[in-house]
Amino acid sequence: MALDTLTRRALSTALLGVGATCLPATASAETALTIYSTAVPGAIPAEQYRPVPGAARYVGGAVPGYAMIRHRVRFDLEPGTNRVEMRDVAAYIDPTTVTFESLTAPRSTRVVEQSFQFDLVSAEKLMERYIDQLITVDQAGPDGVTSISGRLLAARGTLVIAGDDGRIHAVRDYRNVQFPDLPGGLITKPTLVWDVETDTGGAHDARIGYQTAGLTWWADYNLTYREGDDANRGTVDLGAWVSILNRSGATYENATLKLIAGDVHRAEPPRARLQELMAVAAAARDGAAFEQQAFFEFHLYTLGRTTTLPDDSTKQIELFPRVDGVPARKLLVYQGLAPYGVYTSPVVDRDLGLPMSTKVNVYVELENRERFGLGIPLPAGRIRVSQLDERDDTLEFIGEDVIDHTPKDETITIKLGSAFDVVGERRQVEFSVDRSAERMEETIEIKVRNHKDEPVEVIVREILFRWAENEITEASHEYEREDASTVRFPVTVPADGEAVVTYRVRYRW
Repeated sequence: MALDTLTRRALSTALLGVGATCLPATASAETALTIYSTAVPGAIPAEQYRPVPGAARYVGGAVPGYAMIRHRVRFDLEPGTNRVEMRDVAAYIDPTTVTFESLTAPRSTRVVEQSFQFDLVSAEKLMERYIDQLITVDQAGPDGVTSISGRLLAARGTLVIAGDDGRIHAVRDYRNVQFPDLPGGLITKPTLVWDVETDTGGAHDARIGYQTAGLTWWADYNLTYREGDDANRGTVDLGAWVSILNRSGATYENATLKLIAGDVHRAEPPRARLQELMAVAAAARDGAAFEQQAFFEFHLYTLGRTTTLPDDSTKQIELFPRVDGVPARKLLVYQGLAPYGVYTSPVVDRDLGLPMSTKVNVYVELENRERFGLGIPLPAGRIRVSQLDERDDTLEFIGEDVIDHTPKDETITIKLGSAFDVVGERRQVEFSVDRSAERMEETIEIKVRNHKDEPVEVIVREILFRWAENEITEASHEYEREDASTVRFPVTVPADGEAVVTYRVRYRW
């Protein structure tokens, strides 16, 4: 049975019963949130997470992220011990993090006991609590609706009721259940309860804080690529948003919002992994954007206005105003050999690494520098790239990628997919091993074919995976090292033509 099958009397009893000892906050209550995140960069579909009653988990995985919630409320306290209740709090509170502090009389006010009550009222729980008690059930029949009153014996599926006349009724299709009152221990909303002692009577401003699961955030970027006169160079327009998912079981009205970026350690099993996220913004008009400040070894970002985060919702807030005309470069990269891990001994197997790819990957690269209108730390997140089709002035999606946290003055590289008209081929030409001299040599040939009507620039990227100590003894093109085991050969492939790169590498151990 659904909760709406309760009678009006039972609902009224429920509401009055929960609020009877509650000392409510005044209208001046204030709420502040600091949201951390364990979300993988990129959007989390809200429909993916469905609440599991009574547990801080959702179908499809654990509740992502967490937040610190702070309420500033006002209670009227009497000298002595007071029972204080606060409803409408998050359903996934960590009760060990709850704090209560009187700002009016902190030295003469203390909490002697606190608890979090989350046994919420439902039709099923009411049925369980009313075993061996009197209830009334309405049952539809051929002659209309019949009311059956008696003592409830069983409530799983079919109701078993001992009637006043001694007969036993098995009731399957019932329309309504009437309960005389709400049994103790059931509440309508998650509730924090404190026993507070004070020597100071009257109105107390109090600060209440707790940590809850079910709140997370990530960055989403929208990038529009525009080609320039050079086929390999153009510009991009970049906009950014913060996406906030609230599945905490509470709504936060007109709240002050902060986001924390950095790897914050949490000593709880299983340890949550906080993505290195960072909210960024240039100061915008009317104080509406995020403002940044250093905070310990992390970054703290505060929204310059209050916002409302409804429960079971995803909200997007502009991270920083759109930046237009940022210089960008289109890169074609051919890496025929799949990356290999670190080996503890030289790899002398001739055939290892011979399977190769023909795909030439496409990237867009831009510099996160102030002179280009950026120069701000960008949080990790998903970046979607579109290009303007000038024939009908529409934006067409051309790829997306996930970027890591990128400080100012660093390069952002976005993978968009594979080129259609440019392909690569890699093969081993020679291979020799001299075990007595602890040496081996390998000659590699790479061909890149361009089927376009204009030349293209391609970076041929090679992994020298056979051993850490390596030396290129011959090369057909100039090259540069990315690191000890990776080299790059920039080549120009003519229109409807081919470029061939060869090199010989010597490994010693």
